[in-house]
Amino acid sequence: MEKTGLSSGELIDLAESYSAHNYHPLPVVISKAERVWVWDVEGKKYMDMLSSYSALNQGHLNKRIINAAKAQLERLTLTSRAFHNDRFGPFCEYLCKVAGQESVLLMNTGAEAVETALKAARKWGYRVKGVEDDRAEIITCRNNFHGRTTTIVGFSSEEQYRDGFGPFSPGFKLIPYNDVDALKQAITPNTVGFLVEPIQGEAGIIMPDEGYLKQVAAVCRDNNVLLMLDEIQTGLGRTGKLFCYEYEGATPDVLIVGKALGGGVFPVSGILARKEIMDVFTPGDHGSTFGGNPLACAVGMEALKVIVEEDLPARAADLGGYFTEGLRRIESPHIEEIRGRGLLIGLEIRETSGPARPFCEKLKDLGILAKETHHQVIRFAPPLVILREEIDWALERIEKVLMA
Repeated sequence: MEKTGLSSGELIDLAESYSAHNYHPLPVVISKAERVWVWDVEGKKYMDMLSSYSALNQGHLNKRIINAAKAQLERLTLTSRAFHNDRFGPFCEYLCKVAGQESVLLMNTGAEAVETALKAARKWGYRVKGVEDDRAEIITCRNNFHGRTTTIVGFSSEEQYRDGFGPFSPGFKLIPYNDVDALKQAITPNTVGFLVEPIQGEAGIIMPDEGYLKQVAAVCRDNNVLLMLDEIQTGLGRTGKLFCYEYEGATPDVLIVGKALGGGVFPVSGILARKEIMDVFTPGDHGSTFGGNPLACAVGMEALKVIVEEDLPARAADLGGYFTEGLRRIESPHIEEIRGRGLLIGLEIRETSGPARPFCEKLKDLGILAKETHHQVIRFAPPLVILREEIDWALERIEKVLMA
């Protein structure tokens, strides 16, 4: 494989010298990728067990998505929403039909989509529910992760996410995750929405009790409160269904999507909802220069088609079960718990064994790129196109690290 002129060490030094230190990446410099595999600048091969936080469900450089991007790059890339483009309408229609919703508002990143959902809920509360101006409340859960904007970190319970970034926007209530009674008690006549993750990913792959989503959906419906599900990480096949809420039939009022919608090629995100909710937006209320651009729509269309037509959710369900069972057969003194759904799996390291990062560093040395989350948890979330024999290859190396 052709190598760059600089070594991994030299490239890391450049990044450390000229980039803000807002991440703590593993010491590997990736220069090439294909499907579930990546190579560093020295040519060493690794299995990607992070999938860019589930943005690569279809695998690295998926040929269908790359070809769609190339074709669009040669035709039209950007018009802004000041004009129509020929990719926008068909993509909106397909996304709505696949997701079972009536209307979509396209953005770029997950955080932008969450911000859009917050604005939709507030304006719906004022225009439709009849909440007094500037009194709307949105309920969120402790240990949530919905993005990094100042509004979003303002309702985080993670102190580091908030430290030094206040003052924060009012109008949010924090309740414990997986606590239906806490939701009931937090709702007031001013409550317009409940924002929640079907599985708390960044918190360490935290699974709610069976029936939780179905119950909170009923509570929201009974109190005329919008259920806003953040499926940016759990959606689009990752957990074994197209969307995680399908396990309990807890259809949300506002569905938030992103990450894999761009197929690992281009940022594409959005919210989906009934027209009654989406129609609170009028021209000038909200927008994005790049949201819904032709390149994003072409990529998003093909990314979604790959997931649907190749039935990646079924692969995630089958191979996720296989992977989880393989992990559970490892009799390691370091393992506290293994949890997850589909190919979103968290392996919690016992505190007596130290944090998860050293285990991730040892996995890297054996050719597996996994990342710690919430100090004690190793997240295993490979592209959904992974093969069973590749999972076996990974399990052999994971066991070696955990048994050391």
